[in-house]
Amino acid sequence: MTIRVLLADDHALMREGLHALLSADPGISVIGGVHSGREAVRETERLNPDIVVMDIAMPDMNGIEAVRLIHAKRPATRVIMLSMHATSEHVYRAFDAGASGYLLKEAAGEEVIAALRTVHAGRRYLSSGLADFMADPDAFRHARSPVESLSPRERQVLQLVVEGKTSNEIAGMVHLSVKSVETYRGRLMKKLGVTDVPALVKFALEHGLTPPA
Repeated sequence: MTIRVLLADDHALMREGLHALLSADPGISVIGGVHSGREAVRETERLNPDIVVMDIAMPDMNGIEAVRLIHAKRPATRVIMLSMHATSEHVYRAFDAGASGYLLKEAAGEEVIAALRTVHAGRRYLSSGLADFMADPDAFRHARSPVESLSPRERQVLQLVVEGKTSNEIAGMVHLSVKSVETYRGRLMKKLGVTDVPALVKFALEHGLTPPA
C-alpha cells in the first residue's frame, strides 16, 4: 500500500529536499506541499493524506496548533513533527497535541522513511537523536510548557501578535472586537510573565511557536 504524504514546512528548500527523498521510494507518494500551518489543515481536509510531515515553527498558525486541528478534524491522518528543537518541552507538546512521531531536522533520509513506515503501521516514532526519551518514554510528559496555560484563543492571538499583526488586523482575522483582542493579549502576556511585545516575540521563538525571521 502506497503511503500518501503531505509536506508542511515554510522553507521551500526543505520541502523540495523531502519531496525528492520520499519520491525515490516506490512505496511513498508525496501528494502536496504547503508553507504554513493553516494551509496544512486546509490541504489535509482536501487531500486526506495518510501522513503529514509538519514543521513546528511556521507562520500563520504554528505546527502544534495545526496538529491539534488536524487531529480533531481528520483523526485517521497521522502527523510526524519535524523540528530543530530537541527539548522535552517540544516533544511533550507535539505528542500532547496529537502527533504520532517526532523527528529532528538533522535526521538522515533513511530515518525519515523509517518514521513514515512506523507511524503508518500505527506506532509512535521518536527520533534516534532523542535517546534519553527512548530510554524513558513517559519522562517528557512531566515537561509542561508555559504555553499549556493559554486557551486556544490566547494561543491564536499570541501567534498573530508575534507575526507583527496589529490589534485591528487581528480583530478582523479572528472576528473579535479590537478591545477583546487587547484583552486577550494582556491576559496571555500576564500568564507568560512578559511585559512587552519584544519579550513576547523572544518567548515565541524560544518555544518554537514561530519561525525566526
